[in-house]
Amino acid sequence: MSSILRRGATLLLLAAAPLSLRADEKLKDIACRSVHLGYPAPESLAFYNEVKVEKTALGTYFMVCGWKDGYFGIQEGYDGHRQIIFSVWDAYKGDDPGAVPDGQRVILRHQDPEVRVGRFGGEGTGGQSFLPFPWKVGVTYRFMVSAKPIGRRTEFSGWVFDPARKAWRKLVTFSTVTEGRALKDYYSFVEDFKRDRASTKLVRQAAYGPGWALGLEGEWRLLDRAKFTADRNPVLNIDAGIRDGRYFLATGGPTQNLGTKLWDTMSLPAEPRPARPADLPQVVPNSQD
Repeated sequence: MSSILRRGATLLLLAAAPLSLRADEKLKDIACRSVHLGYPAPESLAFYNEVKVEKTALGTYFMVCGWKDGYFGIQEGYDGHRQIIFSVWDAYKGDDPGAVPDGQRVILRHQDPEVRVGRFGGEGTGGQSFLPFPWKVGVTYRFMVSAKPIGRRTEFSGWVFDPARKAWRKLVTFSTVTEGRALKDYYSFVEDFKRDRASTKLVRQAAYGPGWALGLEGEWRLLDRAKFTADRNPVLNIDAGIRDGRYFLATGGPTQNLGTKLWDTMSLPAEPRPARPADLPQVVPNSQD
């Protein structure tokens, strides 16, 4: 679905070595530039984040919880259909999902009855899940990914707080080969996947955070810094910054870079320090739930 997610490597390159990237003029005036936030933090057992969409358009993905092995967020489709997408990559280099050996494939461990599960290709390969979710502009939604390493594999679970049920839902659990790695390399982004030239005229904007990561020793860490990065599209109508205790990303239309400069890191103010939500799902790494 997303070209910037290919094997999870592109965003890491963007965050680490912006000067090594060359602009791709073929992307200009076709799509809004994809913009990202990279959150520096140690390896963890859980990654919690929030999103509030402020401006949207058809063909937009607001990715909330991304990490080295997958991504989790909300989408507005070409027809206005709104849903949640949670995906995890296979331990395989290639784009044909049918070519992945059994031992390197994502394995489904849990599935909510309302979630549709399948496989994907074209951006690497892996397992993908979808839940119809009529999210609204101006409303804050809450997401969490948990990790349970088991031998050479790790089980990654996607959780969402369902406003209708007023409770957390575990949507799906995918197991993939990681050599025992938990969560690392945290990020969020806004992407225009409509890419029909007209889509560049519309603003896509969302506020993220405050996010938290649960370290391997059981300590929650506030994600109080974020690096502003973007894909190779050369256009400059993008922006990022901090407003009302949250990071924001914007791209497309009349957007101007009036906040954080591209490739810079921003920090949340020391005061007031946000409180970690008290109702997060409990993460028990060695449980068999």
